[in-house]
Order: sequence, then C-alpha cells, then structure tokens
Amino acid sequence: MFEDFRLDRIRLSEATLRVRSGGSGPPVLLLHGHPRTHATWHKVAPLLAERHTVVCPDLRGFGQSSKPPDTPDHAGSSKRAKARDCVELMDHLGFERFAIVGHDRGAYTAFRAALDHPEVITHLAVLDAVPIAEALGRCDARFARAWWHWFFFGQPEKPERAILADPDAWYRNTPGKAAQMGAEAYADYRAAIHDPATVHGMVEDYRAGLGIDRDHDEADRRAGRKVRCPTLVLWALQDDLEDLYGDVLAVWKPWAADLRGHGIDSGHHLAEEAPAELAAALLDFLHGG
Repeated sequence: MFEDFRLDRIRLSEATLRVRSGGSGPPVLLLHGHPRTHATWHKVAPLLAERHTVVCPDLRGFGQSSKPPDTPDHAGSSKRAKARDCVELMDHLGFERFAIVGHDRGAYTAFRAALDHPEVITHLAVLDAVPIAEALGRCDARFARAWWHWFFFGQPEKPERAILADPDAWYRNTPGKAAQMGAEAYADYRAAIHDPATVHGMVEDYRAGLGIDRDHDEADRRAGRKVRCPTLVLWALQDDLEDLYGDVLAVWKPWAADLRGHGIDSGHHLAEEAPAELAAALLDFLHGG
C-alpha cells in the first residue's frame, strides 16, 4: 500500500497529522471522509503521483491524527480549523499553492479551504457532497430518512456509546468490504473505528457541521463569496445525491464561479470502488480538460 510514499507525523500549530506523501510535480492534497483514514486513497494516489506530488493526511480528529479539545461550539472540529491545518501542512512541505480534493466529510474541509484561502488553492474537487448549508437548508423527510445519522451524531454521548458497543456491526463490516478496500486499508480503518478517541473525534465533526460549519457557510452566502478557482464536482451514481437533489451542479452553481462535474458509476466510496475512473477525471481536471 502506497509504494514509494513516505509516512510521517507532522506537528502543526494546532494539530499533529499522520501524513502519507509521494510523487513529484504540482501538489495535490487528498482528504478522506467518514469513517475512513487517508488509506482510502491508496488506489488513487499512485495514479496521480505519476504527474503530481500527492499528500494524504488523516484529518484532525480522524485516524491517527490528534484530536482537538472539546468546546461548546465544537470549533476545534470545524471545517475552518481543518482547512487551516491543510494550508499549514502544505506550507510545511514547501508548497505555497496547491490543488485540493475532498470526499464526503473531507469535501467540506476542501470547500472551506477554497473559500477561506483563495490565494492558496489552485483547484477544488469535491466528491459526493453539497455544501453543508445547502444540505441542511434543503432538508426534508427524504434527507432525514437517508441521512438520519447527521442528526443522531449531533446528540451528546449517545452516538459514541452506540458505535463503540459494536463498531463492526455499526459500520456493517463484511468480507466484501475488506476485499474492496484491500487488507491494509481495511485494517487501518478498523483500528480507527475501534478507538474511542477517534470515534469521538469523527462524531464531533458532525456536531460542528450542524452548528459552526453551517454558520460559516451562511455568512459566506450573505457576503456573496464564491470559490474563485476551477471547481470539479463528482458524485456516485449508485449513491443518493441525485435522488436527493436532482441536478447536483445546480446546487453548487451559486458557490463556484468556474464549475464543472459529472457522475461516476460507483457507490459512495469512489476512491475504493472506481479508482481508475476517479483518477482519470481528476487528472483531466487538473490538466485543463
């Protein structure tokens, strides 16, 4: 897994991140979603590394990266705080500007990085997500039925107790999932979901989403801020984004000045289920296609 990539622990001003990096060329930062770690990218990263320097961290709160202290507003788990980590991490590695790709919860951090640091982010790609403010503002019975975990994870204490009672049952782990992910990535993911501190950190990400992250999105909406860099939106045709929103690009249009995107024939975890198609789409985007 990640042949010829380095594995480091990098101390930043607000967090210590576990980071995998490799390749050469223009830098691209890959951000995982819930409940994964950076290992979710192990099939895609080598394909991108043929033309790019590829950096894959565990987000703060996830995997083996440090966990932020709890506060009433969950600010340490906000996407704004995680975006600061991204910019500081890449600067530490010698990159003043870089492309950023985020899947699922990582897409919200990537989006926030592009809004908060327009002078740094050259390209933004978001996978299987719409902005948090859009998801919550459009919430209806269908959304609540399909994405009920957003609201359950927002409750105090109960989510952690429910998950940790039987993490493998909660996340529906099967031999098929292990085969799809690959043995090493699956072992890394299972270590994360069995660790109480990591489960708490992952749930805190959702608590921040229901409050402070939505507030940040709404403030940007009122101010008329948009992502300035080229933006690619990709979504899984076998997941429910089209069912919930119909025209996914129409949801994103108010947020990005230079927008394109399409669906990929895959389930939710595109990097594990359709790595070649995903890598091809990202390379086409990053090289002006």
